[in-house]
Formats: sequence, structure tokens, C-alpha cells
Amino acid sequence: MRQINLGIIGTGWCGGIRAVTASRSPLVADLHLAEINPARRAEVTGLTDPTYVTEHWQELVENPALDAIVVSATPEDLHYPMTKAALEAGKHVLLEKPMAVTLAEADELIALAESANLKFTIGYSQRFNDKQAMIKRAINDGTLGNVTSILLSRHITRSLGAKISSRTKLSPAAMEATHDLDFAFWCLEPRRPVRVYSQNAWGVRAPTLGSPDTQYLVVTMDDGVVVTVGAGMSLPPGYPNASTTWMEVIGTEGAVLADASHRDIVLNTVSNGVQFPLSTMPGEFVDHVYSGPMERETTHFIEAVACDRPVLVEARLARVTMEVYLAADLSAQRNEVVHLPLSEEDILQTQAETALSRA
Repeated sequence: MRQINLGIIGTGWCGGIRAVTASRSPLVADLHLAEINPARRAEVTGLTDPTYVTEHWQELVENPALDAIVVSATPEDLHYPMTKAALEAGKHVLLEKPMAVTLAEADELIALAESANLKFTIGYSQRFNDKQAMIKRAINDGTLGNVTSILLSRHITRSLGAKISSRTKLSPAAMEATHDLDFAFWCLEPRRPVRVYSQNAWGVRAPTLGSPDTQYLVVTMDDGVVVTVGAGMSLPPGYPNASTTWMEVIGTEGAVLADASHRDIVLNTVSNGVQFPLSTMPGEFVDHVYSGPMERETTHFIEAVACDRPVLVEARLARVTMEVYLAADLSAQRNEVVHLPLSEEDILQTQAETALSRA
């Protein structure tokens, strides 16, 4: 075990959580931050008392004293160039999802990390929730017998959905279902997905954002297990304030039904009416404690680097998730099943559509 020097690129919502967590860790000696927004830079500096602060992310990557980098920047097409530069500089990297925009970019990042024996992990923070951990354990220890199906339904409010869609053209599958796909595939290892069918439901987001309200995916694994994921981004104001999730895992010897709908705390005030606290996906600090997964996930990465331990979210499995949500988008466009792995023609089509969205 040793102390490490950590850099964080982007200190917005998620990056800010990670910065505060790192600043409180005894395993972090020096904390360096890069943030382009002056007001946010000043705010997070006040919260974390970092060793160094800059608006230029390249300064962190080029600093030989830093052991690891957290890439929390937006928009999402910055993930690849920033992470590539960090890996080429010999830094361990925690990267927010999505790991890249194209499979070719993802493959290059994985190859860079593996060739240099660097830790490279993707921010699928939902693995660090207690309910998801309990489901994973029930599968691993045989409590459920042989899993036959998994159903995961996640919805976020339209205000949060609009914020996400205003900065990226990536689909609900890529930006929301991705968390649940990752969780399902992690639970079902070493199974692998072989085909995907997906449909979009269009509504209030179409005129202003050009995006569907909800995307549904049915994924068949190589042994016949069926994974169904629904990802919505259009809940009206009010409940649940941020996100709501329902999970079902059915096996031959048992089942787990998990409610993460955030209806367990109701705050009712004269000024703001009814609210549902602690409903965000990454979680939040509540005075002396943290409610949610992102603090644990950040600490896990710091410990993995400091103690030379494996990371929980392997980049190669994150790449599987990425291929599935790209296939889902193709399926929704074509109104047909898409088989995995993607063909060269399919990959070229996803690359062409990515180029159009970036134009």
C-alpha cells in the first residue's frame, strides 16, 4: 500500500463527487484538478483544498508526478482523446461512461492499457449499490439456481434527460440502459450476448431534442437467458426528482425482486411541496455520510491503484456493453434483430452515424 497522486479532469456533478471523495482519502497525497468553468473551479477548490488547479486538462496528463487520472469531462466525445493521452502518459484511468463513441476507439484504449499494464476501468457505479451487490451474490452463491431471465427498468426525469441530451446525441440505450446492461452482463458472466432487439418510444422529447422518450431492449445470451432493459428519460416533474429503478432476476430455484424506486423518503414542505430526497443515481453527500454508490466506486479505484488490486469494472466487459447498445440502436432503426458480434457492415454504419452526430 502506498499513497498516490491523483488528477481529476472535469469537476461537474460526478467529477465533483469524486474530487471531494479523493480529498478525504488518506491514500491520496496530492490532488490535482482540471475544470474549465471558473465558478465551478472555485467552488470545488473550496471543497477539496487541492494541491494544484488548472483549466487545462493536458497539464494533468503531462505531469509525471501523477499516478492516476479520473476523466469526468463532458461532452462525451472528449472521453477518448483525454483517456488516450492519459494512458499514453502511463496513468491509470477511471473513465466515466461511455468509454468511447466508436468500438474502434474503445479497442484502442483497451489495447493501450493492457500493453502498459495499466488499470483502466469504466464508471459503471451501479455495481457499487448494495441492492445490486446483493443480487450478484444471490446469483453467485447458487441461491437462485440457474438464472433464466433478468428485467431492469430505469426512468429519469425529463429535466435530467434534457440536460443529458442537450450535450450528446447518444441514445437512451447508450446513456441510461448502459448501466443496467453492464450490471446484467456482470451478473451473468461468463455468458455473452448473441442478439439484440430494440424499439424506441417517441413522445415529448422528439420536437425539442430529436430523441425518443424511452428505449426498450431484449438481449438473448449465448445460453438462452433473456435480459430485458427499459430506459426512459421523460418522467414529468415531481416524483422521483431524479431516477427510479425496478429489478427482477428469475432463476430455477428462486427470484429476487428489488425496488430502487426511491419512494422510501418523502419530504413535504410548504415552499417546495412533496419531494423525494436521495434519488440520484450517483448519490450525494449528506453531511457526514454519503448515500449512493459513487463514493464507494471512487474509493475502490483509489485503493486498486494504491494497493495494486484488480478493478471491479473491467474495460473488456464494458466494451461488450458498448457493442450491445450500439446494436440496439441499429435494431431500433432497422426494426429487426441484430446479431452479435456486429458485422463489419454494422460497425461501419455505427461509425457513419457517429460522424453525422458529431458534425
